[in-house]
Amino acid sequence: MSASAIFLVALGLAMDAFAVSVAGGVAIKRNKLKSALKFGSFFGSFQMVMPAIGWMAGVRLKGFLAGIDHWVAFGLLAFIGGKMIYGSWKIDEEERQASFGLKEMLVLSGATSIDALAAGFSFAFLQVSIVLPVIVIGAVTFLLSFLGVVIGNTAGHFFERKLEAAGGLILMAIGIKILMEHLR
Repeated sequence: MSASAIFLVALGLAMDAFAVSVAGGVAIKRNKLKSALKFGSFFGSFQMVMPAIGWMAGVRLKGFLAGIDHWVAFGLLAFIGGKMIYGSWKIDEEERQASFGLKEMLVLSGATSIDALAAGFSFAFLQVSIVLPVIVIGAVTFLLSFLGVVIGNTAGHFFERKLEAAGGLILMAIGIKILMEHLR
């Protein structure tokens, strides 16, 4: 997988964390910089760890599914992308007004990184070394989450839904590209 494809996967995976960060930024009234660092750190860390866990699981199951690995990668990315597009239409008002303590941040970080777990699983089937992807995914997610709080705090949640849907479309397009490459 090329560096540009890894970056696009990272961008796609970071969109749900970005959307949550924008929503969080809307609700934050004090300690804006500290909150932006908190969101970036939590989301970026989870987005680094989850693909590594998924990759390790995928490596163990790879021999089992060797003949259909490209279908598995396509299916996972299409599912994740579709879920993100669907989720972009279902943002609860309750989520926008949530508090952001340790418990809430752990739950939000875990929820937004489930997609990264599945992406890590697909990396194993594509025989991609996991080191570069986890670094890029974590860094992109940190940066976008940090910026999401800042943008949310200043510009509201105008872009929130559109960006999560865009992330889903990016992941689906990469899944289609992988499938097409293996079917040729």
